[in-house]
Amino acid sequence: MAQAKRPPALRGGIDLGGTKIEAIVVDSRHRVVGSSRRPTPTSGTPADVAREMAAAMMEATSAAGTESSRLSGVGVGSPGTVDTATGTVSSARNLPGWDGSFALGPTLADELGTRVRVGNDVQVATDAEFRLGAGRPYQSVLGVFWGTGVGGGIVLNGEPWRGRGGAGEIGHMVVKRGGRRCPCGNRGCMEAYAGRLAMEERARAEMGKGRKSALVKIMRRKGRDRFTSSVWGAAIEQGDKLAIALIDEAVQAIGTGVASALNLLDIEAVIIGGGLGVRFGDPYVSKITAEMKPHLFPGHQPPAVHLAGLGDLGGGIGAALLVSRRR
Repeated sequence: MAQAKRPPALRGGIDLGGTKIEAIVVDSRHRVVGSSRRPTPTSGTPADVAREMAAAMMEATSAAGTESSRLSGVGVGSPGTVDTATGTVSSARNLPGWDGSFALGPTLADELGTRVRVGNDVQVATDAEFRLGAGRPYQSVLGVFWGTGVGGGIVLNGEPWRGRGGAGEIGHMVVKRGGRRCPCGNRGCMEAYAGRLAMEERARAEMGKGRKSALVKIMRRKGRDRFTSSVWGAAIEQGDKLAIALIDEAVQAIGTGVASALNLLDIEAVIIGGGLGVRFGDPYVSKITAEMKPHLFPGHQPPAVHLAGLGDLGGGIGAALLVSRRR
């Protein structure tokens, strides 16, 4: 009598962002078979964020017709500095109350009843693009993920480069010495000009001085409590002058910072992703590329620049890939 085929192993992936928590369940071919999305808490503690992450994962497993305890594991992509050995996340400053360290992996493992591996959110998304998305033709890739902050991921000679756990913080390359205060506390970082959180603070300050903008009206119409990527996108489509000025400033900062990183590493390809990157798409990839060119070292061959091929799902798919990685 022939044995019945075992169902394919299912893995979970959680993409923890400053605006949203996206949880997915994928099969052995990396196909999404269940998903859930929840807003990231704007107040509270890391434990509150972890509870929302666990709830999102349970909703995704229910949509996939299974339970979290039956998954072969769950991977998590988190902002901040990640200790991959312990699953501890430190200094995720775009999340509420997360200035110190929190044992995210063990906490989620207890909640979900399966093993959990944690990696940096942008690095796992970059790994996914390298293996399955726009980075497949290359051996060295720089991922630039433009969202609540601006994060970077690096693949060198086919292997992820994590440094001591905090590599890839391209958003904190200084693009203007003594410049605008960044959410990290330093001045002149790329993220101070291009991060969604910093742009919202700047926009509200300008509106407080009397500058006209439809950003708040659009936010309320969409039922949001902050200027999400969809709010910025709608404002740009409406020709909102303040939104256009701030997004153009962000593009200039990203182009300058990315060019500096390329001058150091001479990487083959740049992948632009993240909530704002995906929202604005290829036209803004072209704008970022144009802003890079004046700052690239003349002797280097310009890199290929692509929009993230996996779109919004890259972070979750990359997180799920952590479950199958040997290291």
